[in-house]
Amino acid sequence: MDFEYSAKTKELQKRVSAFMDAHIYPAEAEYSAELAANTAAGKRWTALKTVEKVKEKAKAQGLWNLFLPVDSAAASGYEGAGLTNQEYAPLAEIMGRVPWASEAFNCSAPDTGNMETIARYGSEAIKARWLKPLLEGQIRSAFAMTEPDVASSDATNISTRIERQGDEYVINGHKWWISGAADPRCAVFITMGKSDPDAPRHSQQSMIIVPADAKGIRIVRPLNVMGYDDAPHGHVEMYFENVRVPADNMLLGEGRGFEIAQGRLGPGRIHHCMRLIGLAERAHELMCKRASSRVAFGKTVASQTVTQERIAEARCKIDMARLLTLKAAWLMDVAGNKVAKNEIAMIKVVAPSMACQVIDWAMQVHGGGGMCDDFPLAYAYAGARTLRFADGPDEVHRNAIAKWELGKYSPNKVDADMPVTRF
Repeated sequence: MDFEYSAKTKELQKRVSAFMDAHIYPAEAEYSAELAANTAAGKRWTALKTVEKVKEKAKAQGLWNLFLPVDSAAASGYEGAGLTNQEYAPLAEIMGRVPWASEAFNCSAPDTGNMETIARYGSEAIKARWLKPLLEGQIRSAFAMTEPDVASSDATNISTRIERQGDEYVINGHKWWISGAADPRCAVFITMGKSDPDAPRHSQQSMIIVPADAKGIRIVRPLNVMGYDDAPHGHVEMYFENVRVPADNMLLGEGRGFEIAQGRLGPGRIHHCMRLIGLAERAHELMCKRASSRVAFGKTVASQTVTQERIAEARCKIDMARLLTLKAAWLMDVAGNKVAKNEIAMIKVVAPSMACQVIDWAMQVHGGGGMCDDFPLAYAYAGARTLRFADGPDEVHRNAIAKWELGKYSPNKVDADMPVTRF
């Protein structure tokens, strides 16, 4: 395994870092002020001009759709950056230092996974209708999978029905934690549901394209995450009530939802984990600066042994998580997602827990300031804690890892696919 970054990646690291310094960090205060002003004016769910202005700068500098892998770029007809998972990973880390930064590069979830899904599995008509405006940043999208009435950590439980009626499919179901659905720019849902309840367990589910303006979609409410509603992106509870879409909107074919999910979730987990590592790096940086500048009981907080231990332990945890994630990305590139499934599950356990711990230590060093939005730590913690559920709870991934490990020593081979799960 050679984790030396390619010349192409190194050059992009410099450019993305320079862009963050010039345009993202200076805009953080403006972002918060605009969101507060929109809230006061009753326009909380409005696209922020601060981000839109930065997007135009990123486009102009060619720092756009960097996530788009080689195969998806070829399938979409869009050149993109054409990076491998290993090449893109360090760029995701840099973007992750500010939670909204990835959107400025058109590299944010759930759009990245949706674009890859449509590029790989959508018909030419679907790609023309939805992929092109997504790649250009004209619209946004959502992925409708998780449901409140079942344990969605086991995706075979999903009960939303997708039923064929002539030249249409009719969709009925209750979803929640549908990220991005509250954004006024959200124009399309990739929706997962049960098309054949009597089929074999992993052939019951399908994925279908649903326009956001389709009759019968009912948004109930935006949900908050530990007090944050993530406006204007949002995570909503919603219903599909006799929603009708053309039969041609089915992706790949009936009963192939799990197959699509296997292709979608691996790269997405690399993106999530590397962004978390970037978030943890920033928290570590803030912790060191704060500890060095604050005096308590006659000496700096950095002089306290307990603080030094936490700073050292945080460095170890961050670097270990990064190396494991890079290994997963490398293995996906050289051997494919299925071979890398154990490593993908491991990073999904390791990175969110690491980030939560590092951010928690940083909050502690900041004292009361760490609990409010004068610093980005409280919001960062809420986001990191969410990722212990999103794309599958820790317990599901640990169970899968244990099965694969036990299978090495069992006379009866134990195998399992990569967990297909959201919340």
